[in-house]
Amino acid sequence: MAAKFPIALVQMRAGTQPTQNLIDASAMIRKAAAKGAQLVCTPENTHLIQSDRSLFLQNIHAEKDEPALRAFGDLAKELGIFLLLGSLAIKVSPDKAANRSFLINPQGEIVARYDKIHLFDVTINERETWRESDYFRAGSHAIITQAGPATLGLSICYDLRFAALYRLLAQNGANVLTVPSAFTRVTGRAHWEVLLRARAIECGAYVLAPAQGGVHEDGRRTWGHSMVVDPWGEVIAILDHDQPGVLLADLDLQKCVTVRQRIPALTLDAKYDLS
Repeated sequence: MAAKFPIALVQMRAGTQPTQNLIDASAMIRKAAAKGAQLVCTPENTHLIQSDRSLFLQNIHAEKDEPALRAFGDLAKELGIFLLLGSLAIKVSPDKAANRSFLINPQGEIVARYDKIHLFDVTINERETWRESDYFRAGSHAIITQAGPATLGLSICYDLRFAALYRLLAQNGANVLTVPSAFTRVTGRAHWEVLLRARAIECGAYVLAPAQGGVHEDGRRTWGHSMVVDPWGEVIAILDHDQPGVLLADLDLQKCVTVRQRIPALTLDAKYDLS
């Protein structure tokens, strides 16, 4: 029988103070590693959720100057784990950031970066509108990377609604899709689980979805409900609430091979004619 790959998801309620967010995330990462996780994943906006644009820009740095990134690298090295930082806001110009995921290896080195491609510019209802492009610059490159035996396809939050991205990742070898998120309470209740399960089923891949949850300092409300979905679309682990916590699971990567052999949907790219 193939060995299981132990992983953990960290669910947070990040606030407006990067130092406190670093302390909170680090404590949960340590807890996950102590329970045997070899890959630990944090949510989108791990070190800052701040809706005031001027305060947001005051609290972020260029990658080379970001203290949280250095601290997380040291922590991964100390614990001997792969650490996926769901995202940090990294300053890329005087008025914009990249919403950037980082994979850090057990030596504390950054081995992959992914900038969120699909920015959350939406009108959910008459009371709730989001314009992520006011704060962030969109990425343009899909990223696949290795974490131990797992081949990760990286994404962030709103990317989840764009199935073609995940098909591309899976067709190029990804068997674990990471979806660190800060889903709103409204869209989370309606769409979170069904979209995560759909991506897993379509791709015959595990989906790891660490989330922000609860009412944040700046008033934002996020859904939580971090979960792990297997390649058959079954939810094999879930934090069924919006409170901070750690979710553990074991991945059987052979299951991806078995599911893709049984339903070889990734091998077919039909041409469709609308005429």
